[in-house]
Amino acid sequence: MSSFSIHPETKIGHIALTVADSARSLSFYEDILGFAVERREAEVVLRAGSGEPLILLTELPGARPKPQHTTGLYHYAIRLPDRASLALVLQQLQQTGHGLQGASDHGVSEALYLADPDGNGIEIYRDRPSEAWPRQGEALEMGTAPLDVDDLLASPGAASSDWHGAPEGTDIGHIHLHVADLDAARRFYCDGLGLTLMQRYGDSALFVSAGGYHHHIGLNTWAGAGAPPPPEDAVGLRYFALRVPDTGALDALVAHCAEVGIATTGTPEGIRVADPSGNTVLLTTAT
Repeated sequence: MSSFSIHPETKIGHIALTVADSARSLSFYEDILGFAVERREAEVVLRAGSGEPLILLTELPGARPKPQHTTGLYHYAIRLPDRASLALVLQQLQQTGHGLQGASDHGVSEALYLADPDGNGIEIYRDRPSEAWPRQGEALEMGTAPLDVDDLLASPGAASSDWHGAPEGTDIGHIHLHVADLDAARRFYCDGLGLTLMQRYGDSALFVSAGGYHHHIGLNTWAGAGAPPPPEDAVGLRYFALRVPDTGALDALVAHCAEVGIATTGTPEGIRVADPSGNTVLLTTAT
């Protein structure tokens, strides 16, 4: 087991997705979820207000749905700055008639689950303060209970506020991936990238993070042990950014990757690596 630890201020940066129809996707992300849109030559950039890029959409006309029983995206998670914001999102979804796939209380957070028009899974959530996270001794104990929707909608500030789109302070809090082999994924993300194992869920899922967060990356074999990567002409995850605070932290991370045999590829955006299931990670900095 490696003693290397990734910088504690590491977080998820942006998510890059392949979509089949960018106009259809924008009617969802802009009109329903309220993201600000910036169009570039090859992709669409989505932001919360004037914030940093959060989601990059690349259109592949005619892209097919991601096949079941393949690795890749399970869901990515949009983290809101407070509970009232989550209540306003729920009101917006109810008013636009966009159905939810679920709503859960995980102890550490309250979350809504849905999908975009291509079937990409999305969690929208707010964190509870870390001192309120449930623990068994020193161990984190996330769970899944039904969300108290009525209590959420009665949040102070929600009833007296109007929906004005994704609020400032929104970010990508975590990402959850289908993988082919859970032990291989743990070795890559913990021993390789230096994240910390926070919790196991039976023998089919685990959650890893930097800096004591409940999880930045979830990993599961719910698509099947040994599942293959999705085909290149399918919608879904292109890559996600794992962002360290500065170039010193990035240099240390890349050096450790070399020590443990993780192949790296330099790009103008950052350093690309691929986990054992073919999920691509962009190692980058806050600047």
